[in-house]
Amino acid sequence: MHNFTNKEILNWAAFLQVKADQSKDPRLQSFYETGTYHDETKLSDVEFVALDFETTGLDSQQNSIISIGLVPFNLQRIFCRKAKSWYINPQDNLEEESIIIHGITHSDLEDAPDLRRILEQLLDELAGKVVVVHYRRIERNFFDRNLRALINEGIVFPVVDTMQIEADIQRKQSQGIINWLKGKRPESIRLANSRLRYNLPTYQPHDALTDAIATAELLQAQIRHHFSPDTAIKKLWL
Repeated sequence: MHNFTNKEILNWAAFLQVKADQSKDPRLQSFYETGTYHDETKLSDVEFVALDFETTGLDSQQNSIISIGLVPFNLQRIFCRKAKSWYINPQDNLEEESIIIHGITHSDLEDAPDLRRILEQLLDELAGKVVVVHYRRIERNFFDRNLRALINEGIVFPVVDTMQIEADIQRKQSQGIINWLKGKRPESIRLANSRLRYNLPTYQPHDALTDAIATAELLQAQIRHHFSPDTAIKKLWL
């Protein structure tokens, strides 16, 4: 499993070319060969894709993906007509607790494909774009671990993590003696709570496509309030 930080990978474009040479799966080779942006690319010039997984639990070594939602977007628009979502046949049993959380039942997954069947289509949607998630350990670790189990090869790619951005903002806003005296503490960085701070609408959580759209909207708001369209992508991706 990959637990990279942006300090460890200084040049994502070069790193993905190395991965293209090393990869044995043609679908992953093609994905890596598409490459990514130069790290000085302005956010206004980047095509993003928000990605969300619903899973049978939170442990990528024990649990697996059961639904995927994604939507492409840029700083101005979210392209909902190009959104995609899939149910995925899990590699482990569907836990009763996870049924309660996201409302996906055994019957929903009865004829669902496994990740291998949609992998080429999924990678085509992600290739060349910057993937945006809210809490990267879910999408990055589950994708890597599930692929290792299915095709004996993992995956790694740069992500922008809206949860990490919000955590950094909250930490900065609560630092200093004045804030300490005022009792200001970092606020919740969950997706719904983070969205409320930007006056974004409340959505029903735990649906992969809805959460992907919610994440795309959150990043647009974060950039508008705390960054600039001219900010380099290297400031945000991990």
